[in-house]
Amino acid sequence: MAWTLSFRDNGIGIAPKDSDRIFQMFQRLHTQEEFPGTGIGLAVCKKIVDRHGGRIWVESSPGRGAAFLVTLPKRAGGVSGGDW
Repeated sequence: MAWTLSFRDNGIGIAPKDSDRIFQMFQRLHTQEEFPGTGIGLAVCKKIVDRHGGRIWVESSPGRGAAFLVTLPKRAGGVSGGDW
């Protein structure tokens, strides 16, 4: 069993050929002048998800926004106070 989280935006979208590249450290699809950023945000997210035994990916196409999906395994004895 796993938790699945989805985060959606209405941005410029991402071409399928770039869907793996965006999760690599310091990899940017655009220049700093076009869109600000360092190129580390999604790479850090991937490291966190990987360390927890999960998976992160994007579903997108140019001009249509993007959905970022994360799965994380449910663990026995999770958060005290009940299930979430």
